[in-house]
Amino acid sequence: MNEFLQFDNITFENKKHSISELKSISLEIRRDIIKMLALAKSGHSGGPLGLADFMAALFFDNYMKYDSSNPNLPSRDRFVLSAGHLVPVLYSILARAGYFPIQELSTLRKYGSRLQGHPGLDTELPGIETSSGSLGQGISIAVGMAMSDKLISKNSRKVFSLTGDGELQEGTVWEAAMCASNYKLNNLCWIIDNNDCQIDGRVKDVMSIYPIDEKFKAFGFNTIEIDGHNFEEIRTALNFFEENSKSSSKPTAIILKTFMGMGVSFMKDKYQWHGNPPSIEQAEQALKELI
Repeated sequence: MNEFLQFDNITFENKKHSISELKSISLEIRRDIIKMLALAKSGHSGGPLGLADFMAALFFDNYMKYDSSNPNLPSRDRFVLSAGHLVPVLYSILARAGYFPIQELSTLRKYGSRLQGHPGLDTELPGIETSSGSLGQGISIAVGMAMSDKLISKNSRKVFSLTGDGELQEGTVWEAAMCASNYKLNNLCWIIDNNDCQIDGRVKDVMSIYPIDEKFKAFGFNTIEIDGHNFEEIRTALNFFEENSKSSSKPTAIILKTFMGMGVSFMKDKYQWHGNPPSIEQAEQALKELI
């Protein structure tokens, strides 16, 4: 393995961090993503890089309840990655949280690896709550989880689920939205990654889903739109959900305005990097920028 593709053995605690600490964590996650994909020679680069900031705050800034030493803790909050192709960012998060050895990141998409190209329960990888990747299905499962927690178990845990903006073109997504509102699932936080990029071009050109905020408001959600690379705004949004989960009967939608390929100059805001990995040479260039 090339020396610059080695993984540092650094884990992060789930506690309140300074903004500078969160920026350092998100940089480490971006470096992981580049290294994983270069070694795998396949996978999705742009979306995972764009989500590193939000995911760093969600998992490491004391917003989610979890215990990596006890992945099936009954009181844990759950995270469902509905846009399963974005999984490199989740694998990095889980490894850095201590769910599995960091060096296992080098096995992404390899034969026999637990780190498949989409999250899979069949691999028994700790921290994965459900198989996903067929767009529109993960968020539907997440709504079912939130219904079970609120209406049957009547517990206080929360469900976070992330969809891409192109995923909103799926009809099942809006059935899930209607259901979440109808059953007053204030324990559900729906995160939408709005980078306006999908595999064939700009979302607004392929099949526009705008205005996203007005649609979610019409479906009965507490809705907030933020800069997905600004940690102050990310905290504001997560606090917005926390407060609404106690005082409102509505589910929450957080719309992240992000850039595909954030942090890497030749990838930033280019939809062509939706489903392409960097070459070894491109990875070396990207890692020089991610410092």
